[in-house]
Amino acid sequence: MLGYLLRRVMAMPLLLLGIASVVFLLSQVTKGDPLSALIPERMMSNETLVATVKAQWGLDRSLPERYLIYMGHLVQGDLGTSFGTRRPVSTDIAERLPATIELVVAAMIFGCTSGIGLGLLAARFKNTATDSAARIFALIGSSVPVFWSGLILLFIFSVKLGWVTGPGRLDARTDAPPGVTGFFTIDSLLAGNLPLFGEALAHLMLPAFVLGWSVTGIITRLIRSSLLEAMNMDYIRTARAKGAPENVVLMHHALRNALIPALTILGFTFAYLITGAVLTETIFSWPGIGSYAVSAARSLDYPAIIGVTLVGAMAFLVANLLTDIAYAFANPRVKLEG
Repeated sequence: MLGYLLRRVMAMPLLLLGIASVVFLLSQVTKGDPLSALIPERMMSNETLVATVKAQWGLDRSLPERYLIYMGHLVQGDLGTSFGTRRPVSTDIAERLPATIELVVAAMIFGCTSGIGLGLLAARFKNTATDSAARIFALIGSSVPVFWSGLILLFIFSVKLGWVTGPGRLDARTDAPPGVTGFFTIDSLLAGNLPLFGEALAHLMLPAFVLGWSVTGIITRLIRSSLLEAMNMDYIRTARAKGAPENVVLMHHALRNALIPALTILGFTFAYLITGAVLTETIFSWPGIGSYAVSAARSLDYPAIIGVTLVGAMAFLVANLLTDIAYAFANPRVKLEG
């Protein structure tokens, strides 16, 4: 197992370099002009200014030269400078990534707990109204587009009913807590500011629900089908024959084995949410890497686009590795080899 892990970890930098190469080349063959992000439109006719900016940002060089220069910086940990913010891309991502992770963690907590709970109810009360309600809720969560559910729920519960706060991580006039982890909920607790914690949590609830609803749908259906399959196994019949209550059979015996298949998708789901939170962050004005990616795409900010892509690729690679490890521990019959 140790050899397998070492080979996987050693392959990650090569995979990231390959992904960076593909994204770089694709970004260079698009029809957009990155100068639009560097020079105001009214100044495009100034040939001297255009030539100066091209030389400053290396846009006057050939494609192979730009590629070699970028990859040379990348292997040193330099993701380049953003066209839009004029700051290092790594700095922008480091500032925004905690906001995205906080949102994704909250969405995963909601999605996993509600998905497991609804899956248990659906399997326990198979073919009843409870089963149908749980499956309908799961189906809606996994089928309705995030941009639609986000806008509708924000309009209903924030604008009309006023039950939840508006977009953003905090109210407009509230100062952020002292930065320790980058998670406003945790940092406010570390600062001993309970009102600020409540405000940060209130702003987090609705976007986390919207983002985690799709996870609920996936987990609910998977747990339900796994539990129904497990309930027909011999060890379940043995537990029932020994007089174990049905709830004990379901929770203690069947659920433990039904959770194993869920491990195969939880890691990928977490990585997917990190890169797939674009619409949620845009709708709720959440200053994470998703909204950063949208701004980069609109302005053809190639360094920022490549940087966000590498973060997403790294998330998937790490999630894949951790999922394999977790699956091996959960199921001793699985051996990590190759």
